[in-house]
Amino acid sequence: MPLKSAAGLSKWYPVYTHPRSEKKAFEALIKKGVEAYLPLQRQLKQWSDRKKWVEEPFIKSYLFVRIKEHEQTEVLMTKGIARFIYFSGRITPMPDRQINELKLLIASPYELEVTEQDLQPGENIIIKAGPLKGLKGEIISYRSQKQLALRLENLGYSIIVHVSASLIDRV
Repeated sequence: MPLKSAAGLSKWYPVYTHPRSEKKAFEALIKKGVEAYLPLQRQLKQWSDRKKWVEEPFIKSYLFVRIKEHEQTEVLMTKGIARFIYFSGRITPMPDRQINELKLLIASPYELEVTEQDLQPGENIIIKAGPLKGLKGEIISYRSQKQLALRLENLGYSIIVHVSASLIDRV
């Protein structure tokens, strides 16, 4: 049996959406018959008068489409889609394994958070918000965005602080 050419296979591609358009773009793609994946995470949102659980995009302004290379134009012509993500100057597909791993993570009971910060042990930081605001420390280990082991100044102890990476700044 002859093998299909690589150009004829559907592959996953990351797509960048317009701000706060992930869900609408996802729905428009599905309506067009395009296989798409929008990882959503349940979050408790606080308003002045109430709290409510809502489904928010896990990675803001991103979704994933499984298409053949010649279908890229159709995706770009979808309302809410801004562009494909480029790596090394070209649109590059993602391995199926990465999408499957992302789906497993989203389905897990663990609390997840995405950060663009590249946190490394030994970095000096300051907590910029929350009840620990103003505390300075050093990253001892980086277990996840919500579990940083910090050595706090003048205490001489390492304390594991469950704090979002978004609440710290490098010093």
